Amino acid sequence: MTTMQDPHLSEIRDVEPLTPEGCGECLRLGGRWVHLRLCLTCGSVGCCDSSPARHASAHAASHSHPIVRSFEPGEDWRWCYVDETFV
Repeated sequence: MTTMQDPHLSEIRDVEPLTPEGCGECLRLGGRWVHLRLCLTCGSVGCCDSSPARHASAHAASHSHPIVRSFEPGEDWRWCYVDETFV
């Protein structure tokens, strides 16, 4: 069985969360979030697509940063917005 590797994995960096206390844009705007995602290219923390503002996917699209990981306690998964798949 052959496994294809996501070509966007090369975008992953060793990042520190820019706003470990929550979604940076929601904190700035006074918004709220459901779950958090960490951009693995720059460290931006954004809210998930179930949140009203969907800042994580907006960040991925506007900055061409394809891969996030869950920033929720106990979760350890990554998502590629470009390929719409777990990586």
